[in-house]
Amino acid sequence: MRRRTLVPLFVALMLVLGACASTGSDDTTTTTAGGSEETTTTAGGSDETTTTAAETTTTEADPTADWPETIVYGFIPSEQAETLGDAIQPYMDFLSAELGIEVEGVVTPDYNGLVVAMGAGQADLGAFGPFGYVQAQAQYPTLEVLMQSIRFGSATYHGQWFTNDPSICDEEPVDGALENGPDGVVLVDPFDAVALQVGVAFDDDGAKVQETLEDGTPVDFGQACTASLDKVEGMDVAFTSATSTSGAVFPQLQLINLGLDIENDISYSYLGSHTDTVAAVYNGDFDIGLSFDDARRNIREDNPDVGSKVIVFNITDEIPNDVVVARGELPDSLKQAVYDATVAFLSTDEGVALFDEIYGWTDIQPAEDEAFDVVRAAAEQFGITED
Repeated sequence: MRRRTLVPLFVALMLVLGACASTGSDDTTTTTAGGSEETTTTAGGSDETTTTAAETTTTEADPTADWPETIVYGFIPSEQAETLGDAIQPYMDFLSAELGIEVEGVVTPDYNGLVVAMGAGQADLGAFGPFGYVQAQAQYPTLEVLMQSIRFGSATYHGQWFTNDPSICDEEPVDGALENGPDGVVLVDPFDAVALQVGVAFDDDGAKVQETLEDGTPVDFGQACTASLDKVEGMDVAFTSATSTSGAVFPQLQLINLGLDIENDISYSYLGSHTDTVAAVYNGDFDIGLSFDDARRNIREDNPDVGSKVIVFNITDEIPNDVVVARGELPDSLKQAVYDATVAFLSTDEGVALFDEIYGWTDIQPAEDEAFDVVRAAAEQFGITED
């Protein structure tokens, strides 16, 4: 019986001692892992602090937070400006969907118009020829080269001299194309040319075949021959624009190096686009024309005989392919997103067809500014630095 009373007495004693120990004690505050404080009041009236693991919420920064709502993408007319504006729209729509912002495509009258627009912040991206880029970057050093075009695996191209007069040729023109070889310009089969030639297409298996229009009309293979540029003297020449690398700068340097005076030994005009120069020679308005290789494709649908009527007889040295330039002030994440979206567009059938039609691009690669030193050297030789 006595032993049964020991437990209640012991418990009571412990409760009393615990209460006495709590009386008059200081509150203790414990900081939790998340930096918060938690305080608990005990049965004896004291505050008891308990440490808990606070929930931590991590908010990732939005990589698009500093993107503008709209960007402007400028183009120069390699074909008629009115048709180029319509042609680029599917690309603009694709970029807008991929980026989640509006991408507005604009076509400026010429290279200089796009240079001025980008320098003034009125355009954020611009598609430039090599010389146009060099000029623009010299005037506005914050401009950055973003991507460079690839044409059938090549990062270079050349300008082509063409005529409607086969008597210029050293020998009878044939189905073919001109390429730069180790020992000079060589005549090759149209299927072996680096750039896709007029009259050449790909079948479903990727093999090159003669192109046929939708109505069944075959497109003539491009004719080519070799001839010295001194035969240009005294003729009417159609250049594209004064700042076109393949359509004016490199060809005019060739004439100067031959000792010809451009102002006195030829008559010339700037027609604005590569398509326009091809059409002008095809129509007999000029004796000679310049374009990139092979801009004759640009008018083949309306003129399937352009390859046999417009004959390539010489070419320029190799030139770095054209580029897309970005304003340096654009967020780096946006510039990378534009590049990635362009790669994605070029992987679609629509993208392949669009870029083939307007620029002949088959792929892109990241661009390096040093690749354009050869163009800078040409500009210096030509006496051109900035407009």
